[in-house]
Amino acid sequence: MSFINDKTKEINCKVVYYGPPRCGKSTSLRYIYEQIKKGSKGEMISLSQSNDKTLYFDFVPLNLGKINDYTVRLHLYTVPGDVGYQQSRALISKGVDGLVFMADSQLEMMESNIQAFADLKEILGSEWGEIPCVFQYNKRDLKSAVPTKELSSYLNDGTFPEFETIATSGDGVFESFKMISKEVLKDLSTY
Repeated sequence: MSFINDKTKEINCKVVYYGPPRCGKSTSLRYIYEQIKKGSKGEMISLSQSNDKTLYFDFVPLNLGKINDYTVRLHLYTVPGDVGYQQSRALISKGVDGLVFMADSQLEMMESNIQAFADLKEILGSEWGEIPCVFQYNKRDLKSAVPTKELSSYLNDGTFPEFETIATSGDGVFESFKMISKEVLKDLSTY
């Protein structure tokens, strides 16, 4: 849930990029970070190993401007995808205002996508479906990419917006980010 500070006139919203290991969460966040103007972002923090595997999280703070004299800040996080980091994923996903579920489009990753999605729904419990969400089907450029319609049938019941992406080149990544930002701000207006 958004943190609203009336004293400083700030609204802080949290968006989490969630998905299986090595599906492109960190790569997407780096691409978004590179596209945002310097004055509208803080430093990107990444706790990862030398092989670019996220250990705890990646974090990017962004300033979206003002709404009714309040400065709106969006905090983007990734979670580690590996099974051994369940507690980290649960902790980082607490108080979330928006989600980007990132699936790896490769056929051999289908089971990992389904497991990660089940874990997310378990972590959120009754909040699932109440929080704005966007599905990002990544690695669409690979030969073993499963058709989007099939990915969607396993992961998204048609409720949430979907985007085909190639995080390494940025294709579709910013569009997905803009949609989740819009959905979070729309949800914020209901407070």
